[in-house]
Amino acid sequence: IALSFLLQPDVTPGNCWAFPGHQGHVVIRLPTRVHVTAIRVQHISKEVSPSGTVTSAPRDMAVFGVDADGEEETLLVAFMYDVAKEAIQTFPLKVRPTRGGKCQGAK
Repeated sequence: IALSFLLQPDVTPGNCWAFPGHQGHVVIRLPTRVHVTAIRVQHISKEVSPSGTVTSAPRDMAVFGVDADGEEETLLVAFMYDVAKEAIQTFPLKVRPTRGGKCQGAK
């Protein structure tokens, strides 16, 4: 599932999902249970950036899963996007759901 809806309709360099300040968050509620195996983050490269820099690139990120009641959170992956690497970076999840639906490593 690509969550490209975080992007605004104009996806040219410099026009994407932005938030004020140095931190932000998004909550994505899906209509059915999914089995997420990895998170992929893409940011424009320095070469195509209108400013010639990528200082706006995300850095430290964490992704949490929430139970069906929206009460218990489980850290699925924490990672750092590295602007010196490829523009598209994939981060595999370390926590895997078990047969009962609970995530291993959950509280």
